[in-house]
Amino acid sequence: MNVEILDDLPCGYISIDDSGMILGSNQPLLDLLDYSREEIHLNHIDVILTEASRLFYQLYFIPMVKVQGKVTEMYITLKTKSGNEVPVLLNAKRKMWSGSSLNDCIFIPMYKRNEFEDEIIKAKKEAERANKELQLKHEELVILLNENKKYQVKIQKELELAKRVQNATLSIPFTNEKLTIASFYEPSSVLSGDMFSFYKIDDEQYGVIMIDVMGHGISSALITISLFSLFQTLMAKGEDIISILKQLDQYLLSLFSNSSDIKHYATILYMTIHTSKQEIEYINAGHPTAFVFNKEETIFLASTNPPIGLFEGVEFLTKKISFKENSRLFLYTDGITDVLPQNQLLAFLKKSAMNSLDTVKDEIVHFLHKKKNNTEETDDQSFILIDF
Repeated sequence: MNVEILDDLPCGYISIDDSGMILGSNQPLLDLLDYSREEIHLNHIDVILTEASRLFYQLYFIPMVKVQGKVTEMYITLKTKSGNEVPVLLNAKRKMWSGSSLNDCIFIPMYKRNEFEDEIIKAKKEAERANKELQLKHEELVILLNENKKYQVKIQKELELAKRVQNATLSIPFTNEKLTIASFYEPSSVLSGDMFSFYKIDDEQYGVIMIDVMGHGISSALITISLFSLFQTLMAKGEDIISILKQLDQYLLSLFSNSSDIKHYATILYMTIHTSKQEIEYINAGHPTAFVFNKEETIFLASTNPPIGLFEGVEFLTKKISFKENSRLFLYTDGITDVLPQNQLLAFLKKSAMNSLDTVKDEIVHFLHKKKNNTEETDDQSFILIDF
C-alpha cells in the first residue's frame, strides 16, 4: 500500500506476519507511540504492547485472526517508547501477500472511552450507594409508618374514650309537671367544644348552663370538660350565679397566663329558672341570644357580659325576666346559627310553637343535617328546648 496514503489515515497502522514481526507502519502510529520507523520495523509487536496485552495477543488475537480472518473492536493497551499506556481499539484483517499471510492492524486511540467508562463506573458506584441509602430509608420509613399506625390506633381509642366521658356529662332530657326538656348535641369531630347541663335545684328551681369554647376539636373539648368540672364543684358548694361565673372566668384566664400566643375564650349562658315565680335570672357572657316566646311576645336573653377568658376584672351582671305560662325557651350555640340565621330560626320556632318539643327538635335537626351535607366544614352544634 502507498506509504503516503497510510500516513494520511486518522489512526495508527501496522502490518505483521504470523510470527508477530512488524513489517510496516504509518506515521500516526509512530507519533502516537513516539517511535521512529527504524525502531519498530522488523521488531516483534511485543515492543509496543503492555505485558497484559502481550498475553491477550497470544491467547485471543492470533487464534481469532487465523480462524475468522479478521478481528473487530478488540480492546488492548499499547505502550509508548517512554512506557506510558495508550488504550486503543484494534481492528485487523488477514490477507495473503506474495505467498505469505499478513495481518493489517488498525489502532484507534480510546482516551475518551476510558474517561467515559471511569465515569460510568463512578456513576454506577454512586447509584449503588444511593440505592442502598434509599433502601435503608425505605426500611426506616416502613418502621415509622407502622409505629404511626399503632399510634393512630391508640389515639383513636383514647379519643373514643374521651368522647364517651364527654357524652356522659351531658344531661338527659326529662319531663315533669313544671317543665319539659328536649336537647340536641352534635360535635363537628370526635370531641366538642360545646357542653350543656340542666338540673333540678329544688321543687321550684331549675338550673341551665350552656358553654361554647372557641374552636372545636381536642383542645376545645379539654377546656370545656375542665370548665364544666369546675362548675359542678362550685354548684355542689352552693355558690351563687355571679360567684360561679367569676371563678370560671378566672380559671380560664389562669390557664393561659404564661402564654402570649395561645388564648382561648368561652361563651356561657347560665340561668336559674323559678317556675312558681315564672322568672328567669341569667348571665349571658358573650353567648348567642336565647329566646323565650309565646303567642303574644318574644323575650330576648341577650349578652350581658363579654366572653370569659378575655379580660381581667370583669364584673358580671345578672338580669331577670318574667315569662308567661305555656312559654317556650330556646338556647343554642353559634354552630346552629352558622347554618340557620337567627331571624329564620326565630320565625320557624314561632311558627311551630303549637308543635311538641320532639317534633320541633326533629325538624331543626333534619334541616341542620340537610345543610351540613352541602357544607365543607361546620362548627359544633347544640341546642336546648324547654316548655314551661
